[in-house]
Amino acid sequence: MVPLALLFWLVVEFATYVNLARYFFALPLAEALLPATGALLGLRLGIVAITWAFAWAYPSPAPKLPPVRYAGMLLGEYLAFIAHFILVLPFERLWMPADRLLPGRPTLLLVHGYGCSRGVWWFIRRRLEAAGYNVASVSLVPPYTSVGKLVPQLHARIEAVVAAAGVQQVTLIAHSMGGLVARSYLARHGIARVNRLITLASPHQGSELARIGIGQNAREMEPGSHWLHDLGAEPVKIPFVSVRTPHDNYVMPQDNQRLPEARDVELPGIGHLALLLSGRTADLLIQLCGEPLPRPPVPIRY
Repeated sequence: MVPLALLFWLVVEFATYVNLARYFFALPLAEALLPATGALLGLRLGIVAITWAFAWAYPSPAPKLPPVRYAGMLLGEYLAFIAHFILVLPFERLWMPADRLLPGRPTLLLVHGYGCSRGVWWFIRRRLEAAGYNVASVSLVPPYTSVGKLVPQLHARIEAVVAAAGVQQVTLIAHSMGGLVARSYLARHGIARVNRLITLASPHQGSELARIGIGQNAREMEPGSHWLHDLGAEPVKIPFVSVRTPHDNYVMPQDNQRLPEARDVELPGIGHLALLLSGRTADLLIQLCGEPLPRPPVPIRY
């Protein structure tokens, strides 16, 4: 649903720019394509600029970056936005074939964030599969509904993956809002099917950027929301890692990615969407997934 909608509106938007260029500048069709492309990319530049404006307005303390690296981070986040929302998600089927689950392998389930679909994982999935994992994914729809209404879809996908892979439990890896969906699932359905939770740049304590977002889930992600307060009363009872970028441009203040019961892992010098296209992120996830899980307690019989 999300990929088709993105493709439809991308075509409509580009056609609108083409026709505006032809109407106002009397350009032939072929010559109108270039300014239309510029308008398409320029709008995305404006959107990314708004996210950084919020990040600068609501900052948390972060490691200082050299100017060249900082500029590279800004450019990398813009290019990641273009890659996700123009090149990949509208054409998801070309980038993300059906999940391939082999019986008995350790199994990971990837949960996307706000306004996205499973296609955002195309790079990370390849790296995790190459490391020997079963990697499943899920698309949660509709994109702007309440987080709680997405939980039944995650529950159904977990049950299907466990059955298909012949395993008892999966590891949940969740980006952004997906981390809140995963925590809500654990609060509602328990830990029987999940052995570990790893979140990437998740707004565990909300984000100021959510105040200009659309949908019920954006309202729930506003700092101090009743929904976040209720979720916070349900601690995660399995090994839980929050991978945090102190330079995040969607979750701000950036320290809102922290949660007391989560192990905090800092990944500096990278933006919110660029995390999903980074070899650093993939290597870190492989390392975290390879760490031994605590053994369940052995019952004592007298």
